[in-house]
Amino acid sequence: MNLIDAYLGALKMMESTGPRPLRQAATFIAANPALVGEAELRIHLTAANPNDELRRTLSLRLATFDHQAEDAAWTEDTAPNTRKRREVVLRMLDVEEATAALLGELIPIANLDEPIVIADEWTPWYTESIKRSRDFYWQHYSESLQAAPHLDPKAITALDKATDRVVERLADPTATEAYQAKGLVVGYVQSGKTANFTGVMAKAIDAGYRLIIVLSGTTDLLRTQTQRRLDMELVGQENLLRGIKPDDDVALDATDYVRNDPDWDRFVRHGVQPSDGGGSDLYRLTKKSFDYKSLELGISALDFIKRERHLPFFHPANLFTGDTRLLVVKKNSTVLKKLVADLNKITTRLEEVPTLIIDDESDQASVNTSRAKPLSTEAKKKRSAINRHIADLLRMLPRAQYVGYTATPFANVFIDPNDAEDIFPKNFLIALPPGPGYMGARDFHDLNLDIPLDERTKENSAEKAHVHIVNEDENEQDADLQRALDTFVLTGAVKLYRQSLGYGTFRHHTMLYHVAMQKDAHREQRAKVKEIWDRSGYRSASCFERLRSLYEEDILPVTRRPDGAVAPSTFDELVPFIGDTVNRIGKTGHPVLVVNSDKIEGEELDFATTPHVWRVLVGGNKLARGFTVEGLTVSFYLRRSRQADTMMQMGRWFGYRAGYRDLVRLYTTQALYDEFEDICQDEEFFRDELRQYAPFGVDGRPQITPSQIPPLVAQHHPKIKPTAANKMYNARVEQRRTPMKEPGNYPLISEKTSLKRNTNAFSPLLSSAVAHPEVCDLDGRPVNVLSTQITNEDLVSILGQLHWAKEDSFRPDLNYLRQATPDMIADWHVVLPQLKGQDAQVSIEGVGPLSVHRRRVINGKLQAKSQPADRSLVQPIANHPGSTRGGMLLYPMVPKDAAVQGELSAGDVVMAFTLFLPQASGATDGKLITWTTKDSSLPGYALVSV
Repeated sequence: MNLIDAYLGALKMMESTGPRPLRQAATFIAANPALVGEAELRIHLTAANPNDELRRTLSLRLATFDHQAEDAAWTEDTAPNTRKRREVVLRMLDVEEATAALLGELIPIANLDEPIVIADEWTPWYTESIKRSRDFYWQHYSESLQAAPHLDPKAITALDKATDRVVERLADPTATEAYQAKGLVVGYVQSGKTANFTGVMAKAIDAGYRLIIVLSGTTDLLRTQTQRRLDMELVGQENLLRGIKPDDDVALDATDYVRNDPDWDRFVRHGVQPSDGGGSDLYRLTKKSFDYKSLELGISALDFIKRERHLPFFHPANLFTGDTRLLVVKKNSTVLKKLVADLNKITTRLEEVPTLIIDDESDQASVNTSRAKPLSTEAKKKRSAINRHIADLLRMLPRAQYVGYTATPFANVFIDPNDAEDIFPKNFLIALPPGPGYMGARDFHDLNLDIPLDERTKENSAEKAHVHIVNEDENEQDADLQRALDTFVLTGAVKLYRQSLGYGTFRHHTMLYHVAMQKDAHREQRAKVKEIWDRSGYRSASCFERLRSLYEEDILPVTRRPDGAVAPSTFDELVPFIGDTVNRIGKTGHPVLVVNSDKIEGEELDFATTPHVWRVLVGGNKLARGFTVEGLTVSFYLRRSRQADTMMQMGRWFGYRAGYRDLVRLYTTQALYDEFEDICQDEEFFRDELRQYAPFGVDGRPQITPSQIPPLVAQHHPKIKPTAANKMYNARVEQRRTPMKEPGNYPLISEKTSLKRNTNAFSPLLSSAVAHPEVCDLDGRPVNVLSTQITNEDLVSILGQLHWAKEDSFRPDLNYLRQATPDMIADWHVVLPQLKGQDAQVSIEGVGPLSVHRRRVINGKLQAKSQPADRSLVQPIANHPGSTRGGMLLYPMVPKDAAVQGELSAGDVVMAFTLFLPQASGATDGKLITWTTKDSSLPGYALVSV
């Protein structure tokens, strides 16, 4: 027994007890107080790297305590993730002051975003007691995540909470009455959706679900990847081996992974056969290389045996002694037809089998596309093939729970909610936050960044750090491609340098060349990339000056950002690692590989079983939706689409890049880069809308259910539609009572008359604010502002004069402000954030001096959004308990490239604003929106334009 083992054991005990005196527990385990001194503990933690087992376990336990719900007895009613909560935890751990200070430094309070939940009412059944008493698969799954290198322990705590939100909304598998829930879980692209549904499956199996069907994309590549991951992290070695003796070579040769998977030792070990350890044995009806096939004479493999034949299968006496069947199937009509046929043959009554259907990439193939209007009784029989088979499964299995997963939910929320057999998420919609370390839109786009263009650098700009703009002219792109390949070589060398110092291991290192969808074009593109690679001179010193310049001007400065990591201080220090990098990439003689089927130049594209994939990958759809390109560091992306969901799914550069996020680069054209920024804003708009509807109403009930809420989908780019679905939008929102209002549908910059009218409407407010300059504290730094106050009646008068690109876009918000009484909204505190430089000394029609803010223009439309950091200037006023004073941020805005010289005309300015309604303004009936229906015979859909 040593110090590490003693403290690991103490932390293990606290999984069920909550925080207890740490050293006392470690002393009990070590049976020797001298072994577990806190001074020695501090020495170990100070010297340990973040992947040290004890430090990771301690981080996980503290994150769990920080995030524990307030109803746990030991929390003393402190709110989660607060300083007061951490003080309670440290007091109960009874650690020395020096230890507490070190823990605060090494393991700061976990600031975990909660999932956004829009749900119907449900009967709670998944209690803490059930969760703790039946946790066989979840316990082993979470332990396997703890052992994963580079995974932030806070992510495991967040995953535990997020999966609870899903499982608790499924039906109780032991309930007498059958109930079928349908839900949708929305993540970000490559943000951990598979980890979430694996956790949901683990908890569902523990709770009693005995048939698990995973619909895994439309390609063999994705299905195989999903099958292996589930086998590795959930199924485990005991269920795979089924008691095969270690010397039975024939049987072992026929078993997946044992002989040919280098990670076999990392597959979950349960320690016992699950049925002997309180779990359910898992039987796979699909394997790594075999999708579902008709069982024919082996139909019993799909059957369920009842221990107590006189009781239904869902009775606990049968359920918790029964085996579980797992199927990972491709969304293919032939495959699903076989499954439906076989289920009809089994002897167990299907209505008794608790079933969980996980639909990965649920907006692809699953949605019915054979109609464009509400279904008649006859028309409901005519569904697209995949949708029809899913409907068959749901009809055959009344205890089946359907949970769709996607990063692009627009097609799902456009489904007819009145079609009972379809997959509309009628019971719940859950939007997952990105996990710690996720690289998303804000890591590649300077969204609302108020730093002048000429002052942006690789240190303060996401675009400057991670994006290189490619020439629009196809004939002039060779130089950009050469730079991308050079970047691929240099970043690979930096990874090997880090690896040599013990900063993790980098098994895979890839570059994606994604220019076209058509297979015929891929080999031609491969030849082009290979030609440039061959003449790059990587195997001699002739390339060094070119590489030196790129390293010093691009790679090295970004490694010095706050999120950067260790890198050679000079190019000469990096040179020894360049040769190894080039050798790895060219090892097989095919440094550039085409990926448009399940084979790549004679090799299987298998990141799992191939020891090292260091390649440039040329491909299209196979490398897009759902499939994870491991080690992706450089993306050369030129493919266009007119659908937002398709484009977002092709953004493979989003994701987790542990240990090398500072090395990630995107090469694309300015037009594509701008389009991606627009659809990222579409996505954030959708989430912001959901976030406002999520809290319960004053009566403690959900304000809006998924079946009632219209699909509030924005479209920032006029030529890129949210999805391919061609739907009718029938509802008209009458009042929108959301606590934050940030309009976006301002007149085009060419509509000078409308802009002038809007500016003139705000002129009295501007004049009043100019007379009241002040300095405010914003997160510890002084900022200059102009401010004033205005009554709600006067503000409504101003807002009522405004012109909009679509006149009805602000009407529901104005209707609510207009009917608000003084005890709800008395007045407004108006703030105009001020800038430095020439843009700070401007007059508008003689009113000034004041600042104008620059924003990008797309198709004549100014992208007028507030700066998130500015919101704390007014939000605390509005959010104060009982406050009747709202907050308003007001921004006179101009195009990014506008010439501003002292005096501006009213028609040259877009008057953009954001409103924060006061706390007292909450709707008394608990509804955040009300709407009227143009035709009550049609479902209530609405498309919100911004």
